[in-house]
Order: sequence, then C-alpha cells, then structure tokens
Amino acid sequence: MAITSYPFDSQTVTETQFSQLFREFADSGVAASAASSSFNVSADGATMTVKVQPGFAVVRGHAVLSTAVETLTIAAAGTSARHDRVVLRLDPAANQIALAVLQGATGGAAPVLTQTETGIYELSLATITVGANITAITSASVSKERAFVGNSVGTWINATRPTAPRLGKLGYNYDSDSFEFWDGSTWAPLVSSVSWSSLTGKPATFPASVHAHDWAEITNRPASLPPAAHKHPWGDITGAPSTYPPATHSHSWSSITSKPSTFPPSSHSHSGYLEAGDTIAWANGSKQPHNNSASGSGTWYAVWVEGNGRFCRNTSSIRFKENVRDIEIRPRDVLSLRPVIYDRKATEERPDPRKNEVGLIAEEVEQTLPWLVNYLDGQVDGLRYDLLGVALLPVVQDQAARIERLEAQIEELARAA
Repeated sequence: MAITSYPFDSQTVTETQFSQLFREFADSGVAASAASSSFNVSADGATMTVKVQPGFAVVRGHAVLSTAVETLTIAAAGTSARHDRVVLRLDPAANQIALAVLQGATGGAAPVLTQTETGIYELSLATITVGANITAITSASVSKERAFVGNSVGTWINATRPTAPRLGKLGYNYDSDSFEFWDGSTWAPLVSSVSWSSLTGKPATFPASVHAHDWAEITNRPASLPPAAHKHPWGDITGAPSTYPPATHSHSWSSITSKPSTFPPSSHSHSGYLEAGDTIAWANGSKQPHNNSASGSGTWYAVWVEGNGRFCRNTSSIRFKENVRDIEIRPRDVLSLRPVIYDRKATEERPDPRKNEVGLIAEEVEQTLPWLVNYLDGQVDGLRYDLLGVALLPVVQDQAARIERLEAQIEELARAA
C-alpha cells in the first residue's frame, strides 16, 4: 500500500492534492461575515438581469476572488413560472471557478446542484423565481442562499475577546463561564437566562386538570375537619356493602297500594330461563350456573347473559379473538359521563320501586360512547358496565402524560431560575 505525504520542498503537488488538503480546513462558502455583501445577488427591477457583488469564496478547497460587480442575464420568462439558480461553479478540468445561472424546468423547483468529489462542484448563491410572462427580475424574486465560512470557535476572557469579529463568531468566555456570540454590535450569551417575566406567549392562567394529591403532600391543612351538611354520590363511598339484607318486618295487606283485586292465573310457559339442572355445552365457552354456591376448586369467571337468555363465561384470551385493532377513546367523552342516583320503577312482579340505585343513563352514554350501550328490539336498553374500566384507561393515561409534562416544565423553570 503506497503512502503519499505533501507538501514538501522540491516536490510537485497537484491541484487535486491541494484541494483535498484545503477542504479539510474550510467548508465551501463565502469567506466573509454573514452581514456583508460579498457575492450577494440582487435585482435592479427593470431588466431580466441580476448583479453579483465582489467577494472571496472557497469552493471545494479552491479559492475564487471577484473584484468587480458582475451582471448575469436570466433567460426569458415562459407562460409558466420556474426557478433558476445563481451559482459559483468549480470546473477542475477548465482550471476555473466562474459565476453561472442554472435554468430550472418550467413549473418545477430550482435545479439540483452538481456536487461531485473530483469534478464539477456548484455552490448556490441565490434562487431566482421567474414568474410567468415577466419582463424584469425584482428584489422579491431573489432568495438568498449564500453559505459562509471563516468563523472559528475561540476561547478568551473579557479583556482579550475579539473587538471586530464576523457576525456569528462563537467563543467560550472564561470570565462568565459561558459561550457567547457576536450579534453584529455586541457579545451576547449563546443561552439567554429565562425568567417568568421574559417569557412571551405564556397563558394568563393554568386551569387545573383532573388529578389527585396525597394528604401528606398538602400544606397548611387543618388539624381537624368538622363535617358540614353535605351529600356524597354513591360511587364516591368506599367500603359500601354490596347488598342490604332486609331486617325482619311485615306489611299489612291494606298498606299495599296499586294491588290488583284478584290474581287470576293464566296458562303460560317459560323459555330461555334457567331451570334447576339445566346446562349449556361447555364447548362454546359457556356453562349455565344455577343454584351453585361459590365453593370448590377451579377457575371462576365473570358471567355474561346472551341475547337469547343463555349464560356464558367472560373470556379475554387472544385465541377467542380476531381482527384485533386499536380503539380511539377520547378522555373528554369519558369525563362527560354523568353519574346519577335514581329510583327504579315498580313492576307487577315488584310493586315497590327500588330506591337510590346508582348508575348512568344509557341514552346519555349513547351520545359519546355508543359501544357501551345494549339495545333490545331496536331501543336503548342497558349498559356494558364491565367495559367502563376500558373506557377509563385513556383518561388515566392522559392524566399521567399531563402530570409528566407539568413536572418536566416545573423542573425546567426551576433550573432556569
């Protein structure tokens, strides 16, 4: 494997070698401050020409120096708009870097730059928008695309930092222990300090989202909380009994209202109801429990009642499912649900209304979460309360995400302060 080193005395060094060496010292670009006019492209607004100011640039390790304003002609406009490019083109075969105009396709974007490793290399200075049927290039048609080189990162103290650097000069100041840059008139910190008063676009208030606090986290809480007259929804009560066995009591026949005067029996039958000893085939994922106490070994399941009155176990394994896909549940739809307490109407079999039942109104739930609603004979009938836990998951996930974002913002503000 050959090893080549250069440049040394009495040694021939090619332009390819010099180009390869110099491109490691500087990227391609205009060697001037970003605020300067070096190789700036402008239009006079009266003709189909643009002017390019004098300047010095480095293109792929080669240098180019222009000492006078150059005028470039833009090709005549067509019936549709196009985009041209003004470039510095390096042509090693011609031993030159020259200004050129790349004409774009009608109705298309600006031409793609040619940037090869050892051949033609084009450095864009500006894009020219050539409108349909125009006869002059205006300043609004010229979009600057100059890249700049020559700024390096320095290290200094206040007394030794540069006094007239290029725009964007970056350095580390040992006195302030921070990075700073030249903004054209003064040295400004690279990272500005942020205070609440300096923030723009901040909200005037922060409406609280649904959340909870541990009692131990609350400051200035009272030592005791004398109860005032108030009510609690049934859903807020913990440790409530699941049933209320009635105490021994009796009702006199005269105290019963709306009772029929007679009870003539009629011929009838029952179907779809469980009778003692009835069973349903286990192969379809269901069994028909009847008069069975919760004892013995084995797995116990939640029970569904099918539309035909049959009981079946509630299964969740993927082997019973197909066409599985995500469901979008909006937290605000869940939070809009209205828990209510109500009395259930009396029936012929149960003449006394059931008092103080707790739940939701199915017609209200149907407006936002119709998949929780059961229908019978085309009418809203009941709710899948067993699926409310699924509906609550996105609410909890949304609240967790909000808490994490708020904690992150608080930590960021605390660090900035």
